This record gives sequence, structure tokens and C-alpha cells, in this order.
Amino acid sequence: MVDWRDEGALVRVRKHGETSVIIDVFTEEHGLQAGVVRGGTSRKIAPVLQPGAQLDVSWRARLEEHLGSYTVEPVRSRAAAVMGDRLALAGLNAVCALLAFALPERAAHPQLYRQSITLMDLLGNTDAWPLAYLRWELALLEEMGFGLDLTECAATGAVDDLAYVSPKTGRAVSAEGAGIWADKLLPLPPCLLGIGTAPDEEIRDGLVTTGYFLRTRLVPALGDRPLPSARQRLIDLLNR
Repeated sequence: MVDWRDEGALVRVRKHGETSVIIDVFTEEHGLQAGVVRGGTSRKIAPVLQPGAQLDVSWRARLEEHLGSYTVEPVRSRAAAVMGDRLALAGLNAVCALLAFALPERAAHPQLYRQSITLMDLLGNTDAWPLAYLRWELALLEEMGFGLDLTECAATGAVDDLAYVSPKTGRAVSAEGAGIWADKLLPLPPCLLGIGTAPDEEIRDGLVTTGYFLRTRLVPALGDRPLPSARQRLIDLLNR
């Protein structure tokens, strides 16, 4: 028998039979792991099993490679913080959907885990969370092996006046280095470099760039499954 106990965020719930559900939980030590919750559709347990919920989980299976079973204890719900805020709810759904989409099962990603938990805790509690979300998408790309190099201009080596990202290389390009090719490049807003106050327009520009690399680098690596629609719903709300 194999068993372990950890704490993590619930990112996906799927029905399993008449009364059970399969949940995917992202934990610090065990990564993303699925398991069955017996009676998960009951009135007592179902309200606990909401995307974004922080859970204390115990996982058990006869063999490591089997689909195990979970027993869960709620640590905190994040639903109350976002339920009255459509944008924050969309943000939470996007984070959960992208984690379930991108992460390989049972591989620990402790740094991304900590950043994800920090972001989820910001949702609905501060208006500053869209910047944290943008930086989280950047971190997700990095963790999956598709990080962007925003340290210097790919054309000139300059570290100032960085304004674009090359869609081919994922490297920064300065306004001078872009030259006549500027309209072929992706935006690099100052907030992605840790500069300024991150107005809404910069957040939207940054998400254009991270979205491009999610679609062209991450998606092909995962078998060309489309990006979760939850991300587009968030973008649509941010664009209003």
C-alpha cells in the first residue's frame, strides 16, 4: 500500500460513477495528482470540493501507478472571496484550468506551487492581482521549459529601452533594435520588467505576449490540445 499526506489546491473536479468524483489537487511535494473521493457528490462534501479550495489531503493506492483515493479536510475556501467579483472568479478559473492543462501528473513544482497559492489568495482581496496573474503566466512558461529571456536586447545587447519580444526566440528587443521590424514583434510592457504601476493596458499587452507563447510553445508540446477556454473568458473580461 502506498500513501501520503499533503496540502494543496483543488484545480479540477470530474464526476466518477453515481456518487464519487475524481479531483486533481496541486500539492507542493507531490505535484498535480488525481484521486477518487468516495461520496464526493454528497451535500456534505460537494460544497468543499470547489476549484481553488485549499485542502489537507491523504492519498492512498495499492500501487504507486494506480488511481488512488483521497480523503480530504478543508483548510480554506476561496469561493467566498471571488463569488461576488466576476473578474476575480474568472481569474481563479483560469489559474485552475491552466494548471490542470499544463502540469505533468505527479511531478513536484514547488516554486510554481508557492506562486500559484499566493496568486489564488490575492484574487478577490486586492485590485492588484491582474499583475500577479500576468507574472504567473510568465512563471508557468518558465516552469514548463519555455521561459522568455527579457534581460537584454537580442539584436544589440542593450539592457535599456526594451520594448518588444521576438516571437521566434522569446528574447527581448529594444526599440532601436526592432527598427523596421517592430510591427512583427510582440509587446513588452514595462510591468513585465518590474517597472511602473501596471495600468490595465499594459496587463492586456503582456497577456497578448504570454498567450502567444502558451499557444505556440506549450500547446504543441502537450499534443496540440487547445488552451482552456477559461483563459479566454478572463481575457475577454479584462478587455471590456
